[in-house]
Amino acid sequence: MAQVTVGLLNPGEMGTTVGATLVGGGTRVLWASQGRSAATGARAAESGLEDAGTLSDLVKSSRVILSVIPPHGAVELARSVAAAGFRGIYVDGNAVAPETAREIGRVVEAAGARFVDGGIIGPPARKRGTTRLYLSGSAAADVAALFVAGPMDAIVVDGPPGAASAVKMAYAYGGWNKCSQAVLAAMRAYARAEGVDDALIAEWKISKPDLPALSERAVSDNLKKAWRFIGEMEEIASSLDATGLPTGFHEAAGEIYRRLAEKGTL
Repeated sequence: MAQVTVGLLNPGEMGTTVGATLVGGGTRVLWASQGRSAATGARAAESGLEDAGTLSDLVKSSRVILSVIPPHGAVELARSVAAAGFRGIYVDGNAVAPETAREIGRVVEAAGARFVDGGIIGPPARKRGTTRLYLSGSAAADVAALFVAGPMDAIVVDGPPGAASAVKMAYAYGGWNKCSQAVLAAMRAYARAEGVDDALIAEWKISKPDLPALSERAVSDNLKKAWRFIGEMEEIASSLDATGLPTGFHEAAGEIYRRLAEKGTL
């Protein structure tokens, strides 16, 4: 797919590395500064992104639009893009349940666009081999072809829209990640409430020496971004519910992150 203009919504910490990968492969990448912060603008400029100003102007100029935002806003953003008359390829790269991805697909396809489902696994990509964008849908290979350079790899999943999100949800459910960090934060809060925090730390130092530091970081590293994880935990719970599996842990993890976001503590 040569000489393609991609609209990126939005260049946050993860989004800017997606944009940098596209720019590295020779793709023109736009973003919309309207309503965005100065910090976002600085990240976008540093990554070589061009400012289209408004969402409407970005839609008019883009053949592909890639959404990389916190999951709670993914459907509404798709509606805004559809309402602006987008007819190209819409890629949702957010941490949403497969059914949410399919809902987004229905929204943009009803307006005349093609839909590609995506899921990002890994940290904001600073070097090759750390972060992957999984893609599914009939135009997935076209989108993957844009990721030929830079720090992020694109992998096509054999399946319809929803398959890439299912890979993301399965990975998020099983790995040492936000979910297990929520468990550690809850265990420390419980121990403090019962007055046995020092005893727990002493035992961990003997039997699980990594956990004292990990449990501290489970709170400190997530305080400023806990609000973003609430929706992700809810989407994982929704994914499990759709397959008849229990949802309670991830609902509780979402509540833990909600408390961290609102109170700064459990």
